[in-house]
Parts: sequence; structure tokens; C-alpha cells
Amino acid sequence: MTKSKTIEVEGKEITIVLENEQEYISITDMLKAKDGDFFISDWLRNRNTVEYLGIWEKVYNPNFNYGEFATIKSQAGLNSYKLSVKEWVEKTNAIGLKAKAGRYGGTYAHPDIAFEFGMWISPQFKIYLIKEFQRLKNDENNRLKLEWNLQRTLAKVNYQIHTDAIKENLIPEEITKRQVGLVYANEADLLNVALFGITAKEWRDNNPNQKGNIRDYATIEQLVVLSNLESINALLIEQGLIQKGRLVQLNKVAITQMKSLVENKAIKKLK
Repeated sequence: MTKSKTIEVEGKEITIVLENEQEYISITDMLKAKDGDFFISDWLRNRNTVEYLGIWEKVYNPNFNYGEFATIKSQAGLNSYKLSVKEWVEKTNAIGLKAKAGRYGGTYAHPDIAFEFGMWISPQFKIYLIKEFQRLKNDENNRLKLEWNLQRTLAKVNYQIHTDAIKENLIPEEITKRQVGLVYANEADLLNVALFGITAKEWRDNNPNQKGNIRDYATIEQLVVLSNLESINALLIEQGLIQKGRLVQLNKVAITQMKSLVENKAIKKLK
């Protein structure tokens, strides 16, 4: 599914779409800022444009058709030379430009290429385009970081409730600090297995180059469920349910809640 958002550059609303985790900026919208009667095909027929696009595709596109590119490059700049974005993509297997139909119809470009197109409109427009795009990215990153930290903090608060329940119900008196730590770790891994399907040690063994622990790499949905599991496990401990029985129940809860959250529209908007 295509997602879209907009930024405003010098009074012009510019659409940005997300496809397969990659953003593309509407250069059709950008063209509205250029004075006079110009078309994207005018920009595409420029030899410098073709050379830039070719270099970009060589760097990022392993399936780029160099043979067709060489033919196009040899004709670029000639009065008789005409090329549409659709033809460019079909002939060279290019991925930097897209011609879209339907709701978000128009020509879209990878940000690198859109910025280059912005220079063709005017140096000032390019500067403001980059500025607004960076502002959008910063806002999104800050919002996601806030949401992640909020859920991480919530998980830590519930973890305290969880450890208190362990301390009061599972830890016998007069044992060493190491034994206490083993009980806590054992219960923490109970939650890890219920939610992630593996223990903390198994995750570390499978990810030797990663810093932190399995929970540091959890999604927002997983952190929400983890927070809930900690509260539920604390309640089950107080009820005297043995660990094996708690694991079965917690796993069922984790499955049910994850299914619900991954389809939650409000959470999808945060991504």
C-alpha cells in the first residue's frame, strides 16, 4: 500500500510517497514552482541530466541496463532527442524515477534525484526543498524515538511490579545475591520465550555483533505486549501458578495481543 505525506516549499505543496520502505518525491509537484512552460521531458533530454541519472543508477541499481543507457546518452542533447520517464525506466530498468498513475499520479524521484531536479528549477528552491525534507525527517525520527522511549519506560515500570512479585512469592529467604539474580533472570527469560520465542542467551548467541539485549531491538508493538506480560505474570505469580503453566498462558496472551496490535491503525500511523 502506498503511503503519502506532503511538505510545503516556497508556497508549493510537494507530495512524498513511500513504497517498499523507500520514499519518492513528486517532481510533478515541484515543476509547479518553475516559471514558464516547461516539462519534465525537457529536463530529461539534457545531457547533464542523463549523465547524472546514469551515475546514480550505477551506484544503487545492480540491474541497470548499461547498453540502453549508452544509446540514450549518445543521443541526449540532440534537437531530435525525446525521452519520457516511462521510456527511461522501461529501457534501462531504472529505479530512481517512477511514473505513477492513479491517486498519486505523476512523476516521482528518489530524494537524491529530486534534489538535483530542484536545482534545475532554481538554486533557492533546491535549498528550501532539502531544508523542508530534512525537517520532516527530523520530526518523524523525534516522534518515533519519543514513542519508543515511552514504551520502554512503561516496560521498565511494569518490570518493577514484576520483580516485586517475584521477590515476594518465588524467592525463599536466606539465599545468596547470585541465587536471587538467577530467579529474576529466569522469570525475565520466561517473558522472552513467551513473546520472542527465545531466551536472552539464545539471542546473544545468534547476534554476537549486536549491542544491548533482545529488548533493545523490540518493535513498538512488542514493547507494548512485553509491558502487559509483565503485569499479567506478576498476577499469575501471586495466584501461585507454576512457571510451566504461566508460560503457556503468557504465550497465548502474546499471540493474541500481537495480532491485534499489528493491525492497529493508530500504531501503523507511527511508522
